[in-house]
Amino acid sequence: MLDKDVENVNQTLVKTFLLLGLSNVFDLQIVFFLMFSVMYMITLAGNVLLILVVRLNPRLQTPMYFFLSNLSLIDICFSSTVVPKILLNTISQDRSISFVGCAAQMYFHLALGGTECLLLAVMAYDRYIAICNPLHYTAVIDGRLCIGLVTGCWILSFVNSFILTFLTFQLPYCKSNLISHFFCEMPPLFRLSCRDIWLNELAEYISGAIVALGSFMLILLSYLCITITVLKIRTNKERQKVFSTCASHVLVVSLYYGTIMFMHLHPRAASSSEQDRVVTILYTVVTPMVNPIIYSIRNKDIKKAIRKTMSNVVHH
Repeated sequence: MLDKDVENVNQTLVKTFLLLGLSNVFDLQIVFFLMFSVMYMITLAGNVLLILVVRLNPRLQTPMYFFLSNLSLIDICFSSTVVPKILLNTISQDRSISFVGCAAQMYFHLALGGTECLLLAVMAYDRYIAICNPLHYTAVIDGRLCIGLVTGCWILSFVNSFILTFLTFQLPYCKSNLISHFFCEMPPLFRLSCRDIWLNELAEYISGAIVALGSFMLILLSYLCITITVLKIRTNKERQKVFSTCASHVLVVSLYYGTIMFMHLHPRAASSSEQDRVVTILYTVVTPMVNPIIYSIRNKDIKKAIRKTMSNVVHH
């Protein structure tokens, strides 16, 4: 069915795309469907629980947990732009996606991914002020600034995503309509264009440098200052206590930035569709699932709040 549809495209401009998906082998499709269903349910349950716990516990009404609950909201939306379509395509014979639907999926995926990059940088800045300037923390990181920083992350990312999506869907797709991927993303779409994509690749690299690499450099700078401050602390016990407040964030940053920067900043000629799919699964499916788990395991306040919330639910 897919081969016939692709042949009919010839040199006409594409109006509907066909997603290759994860596999055409029936047994593997069942495995993938069950695996991604479980991962998606864990993602939704873990992040919703984290948001509710922060919302319902007065002790967690602080900037750090405000940013963390926003991260959970982003992870829910980010995963939801991809996983439901993966599940549908895995069990359906029809893997088509409209031109508009493909553009919408790419737009929200890029926007939410960029928002997560910037928010992780904001969270690093929050830790920097808390550790390096603790006496001025409440004066600097107030409610107004928190809302402003989060709003700025969303606006900048959605504007950036609009530019990239607009440039991508201005390309004529006349080589094929078969996307060698499980959702609409720039690299596999670029391979289908019959026009030079230098402008699109330039825009992608500039966007990656500003949003992903720029945010990452701010995070590194924040943690450099934090490390210098911590090394001045005399006792090992106090050092470990300070470092423990940053451990979860450092692990989340490592997982997310490592995969997303590899995906968008490495030379296009050196990539393959199989490699791109594996890396994309890591940062769009796995990372949103493990983020709330990492924060719950590493954070004593979160663990106490979860136990308290679950206890209240049971008793009522």
